Order: sequence, then C-alpha cells, then structure tokens
Amino acid sequence: MKKIIYFLMVTLLLSACGEYNNILKSTDYELKYSYAKKYFNQEKFSKASVLLEELVPIFKGTAYAEESLYLLAQSFYGQQDYITASQYFNTYYTNYPTGEFVELARYYSGYGLYLDSPDARLDQAQTYKAIEELQLYMEYYPQSERAADAQKIMFDLQEKLAYKEYLAAKLYYSLGNHLGLNNYKSCVITSQNALKDYPFSKYREELMYLVIQSKYDMARLSVEEKLQGRYRDVVDEYYNYKAEYPEGTYMKQVQRFFDKASEKITDVY
Repeated sequence: MKKIIYFLMVTLLLSACGEYNNILKSTDYELKYSYAKKYFNQEKFSKASVLLEELVPIFKGTAYAEESLYLLAQSFYGQQDYITASQYFNTYYTNYPTGEFVELARYYSGYGLYLDSPDARLDQAQTYKAIEELQLYMEYYPQSERAADAQKIMFDLQEKLAYKEYLAAKLYYSLGNHLGLNNYKSCVITSQNALKDYPFSKYREELMYLVIQSKYDMARLSVEEKLQGRYRDVVDEYYNYKAEYPEGTYMKQVQRFFDKASEKITDVY
C-alpha cells in the first residue's frame, strides 16, 4: 500500500513538473498568463513570478499590463523577497497612478521593506526607504483603513533608528579620549541629534543622560580656559533633565554631576 501511495505521489509530481515545463516553453501568452494566475492563487509564487517576469514586458500597453505587473510584485512579496517586491510595487504605482491596485501597491511597497528591515546595528538604508514609502502612503491615503497601521509601523521604524543612534552614542562614550580623540564630544553631538530627530523616542531619557554624563567628563578633563564654561554646561543639562524627569532613572547620578559641577564654578553667570 505504501508503495502504491509513493508511486502516485511521484506520478503527480512529475505530472506537475511536466505541466510547468510545457507552460514555460509555450508561446501562447494568454495561456501562460492564465497559468501564472493559477500558480499565484495556489501560492506557488516562485512559478508565478517566473512566468510573470516574461509576460510583463510583453503585455506592456495591453489590457493585461496593469494586473500582470501588480501580480508580479505580489509574487515576490509572497516569496518574502521584499526588496524586489518593493521595486515592482514602485514601478506599478509610478506607471499607474490611478490604477486599480495603486493603494495596495503603495502600502505593500513600504510594509515589505519594514518586514525586511535589518537589525539596528546594521546599515539602515532599507529602514529609511520603508519610512519614505509609508510616509508617501499616508500623504495619499490619510483616511485609509491601513493608515493607523502605517503610522504605527513608521513609529516602530523610527524607534529602530533612534536605538541605532543611542548605541552609537554609548560607543562614543565608552571610547572616551581613546587615541587622543574627544569621543565625549561625539557622544554629545550624536545624542543631541537623536533627541532632535526622534523627540518622542523611548530612549529619550537615556540620550539626555548621555549628554550630561559626557559633558561632565569633558569638563572634568578640561583645560583651564574651558573649564568654567563646560561646568556651566553640566549645570544647564541638569536642569533640562530634571525638568523632564524629576524622578528619572538617573536622577541620583545627574544630581551628583550637578553638585560637583557647582562646586567647581567660581565665576559669575
């Protein structure tokens, strides 16, 4: 019985492969398209995409052009090749700005890139592109049923970018004056830029703490002519932090920086 079942499975597999190979060789483009749609509906996205990649340029200017291009994009999306899918979605909404699938194309162009967005420690070019695509979607379809999801996704992506900046700032701080470089200053600049670019990030308090921590160490290691100004900067950052986080996680450390800086200030404001 097992041999019979195995034989039937092999027969069906060979039959399916034979069908696909015959379709690949066919010059009947409408027949090919019908099979491409059949494979797409069966979620055999790899087979569908191979057929559609051949058909899309052939169908250009015909009644099948718009749908075939959209299905090609969705076929790559179904294979989780989100970069290629986004490129085809982009081509679709560029060529068919009022097309039947234009809203979906704009949404999935950004959503796919979001799904494929790399770890925060890696290059974030794709994350920026996802935000750009979703921002465009929001501008075109602010009342869409997907608008709330698009907004949330954009916020998640921005948080990833904020986290990347936070990691960079922490690295600068840990390097200190290594190799004679003022990495504390780089930490301050990176943190302040992140606070400006991502003002509502969950890493805001940590970034503010890195600013005052770095400024304190810059003052502590400062040459005499810069010492007073740098300690005053510490005091200013103390008030900024306290105003936002009066019971913050780092309040004890920040208070210590303030007290030590205040002791060092001898000239009048």
